Amino acid sequence: MALQQHDISRYVQTKDWKIHLNDVGTGHPVVLLHGGGPGATGWSNYSPNIEALSRHFRVIAPDMPGWGDSDTVDFATLDHVDAACQLLDALDIEKAAFVGNSMGGHTSLRLAAERPERVSHLITMGPPIQLRPFLFGAGGGPTEGLKIMYETYTDATPEGMRRLVEIMVYDKARFATPELCRLRSQAALQRPEHLRNIASVAPKAPIPIWLDLDRVSGITAPALLIHGRDDRVVSFESTLFLAAHIPNSRAHLINRCGHWAQLEHADEFNRLVADFVTHN
Repeated sequence: MALQQHDISRYVQTKDWKIHLNDVGTGHPVVLLHGGGPGATGWSNYSPNIEALSRHFRVIAPDMPGWGDSDTVDFATLDHVDAACQLLDALDIEKAAFVGNSMGGHTSLRLAAERPERVSHLITMGPPIQLRPFLFGAGGGPTEGLKIMYETYTDATPEGMRRLVEIMVYDKARFATPELCRLRSQAALQRPEHLRNIASVAPKAPIPIWLDLDRVSGITAPALLIHGRDDRVVSFESTLFLAAHIPNSRAHLINRCGHWAQLEHADEFNRLVADFVTHN
């Protein structure tokens, strides 16, 4: 029987927040950090990955503060790195492998650069970094995907969510299903305070504190940098920059893949992560 979210769902109280998480498996801890779009949660971003990876590791997929069933936050002052460290402390985990998609990848990069003692392995999928012109389009504005993401903060209806999901994936017919759009819309609309908080400080939100690119070359954790060749939210050139500057890194580009490599190519992603964490 397939793993169900209600079987692994629980809450922890950190110093500042009550955080909802999915927690399953034993062994080395692997923390899966979701992206910053409306309706994003640990489960919605990683449902095809949690069970497969839990056969090898303890898998923790939280709703970060300000998303899902976790506490509301002030996005003007939120520090995602502090939130991740508070989560580790509440779970009595000294060091973990961090796997991050989009905003979660950015958080993982900052963690590896600023709190290296907490990161055993670094895995990213499409992390935004302030690298012009690859994150920003002509004139310095946001990419096509980021524009639609910002719009969906104020229109999280199923139709608004359809536009968002379609730009996140390469294969729209297979992945931008009415069911997924409806589920993500419901997840976003059931916590309207999260949407209002993000929209109130966009486009600075959902990343109020950016990675200092001068610190990238100091990252010591082994890094696996996965990116979809057809990503319309964050260009794959950003991952090439990271691979060129992180000493112990390797880049894995996937054709016919958008911003959600872990969903569009779940089997390949699961094999890559399991092998990388096991053997590095």
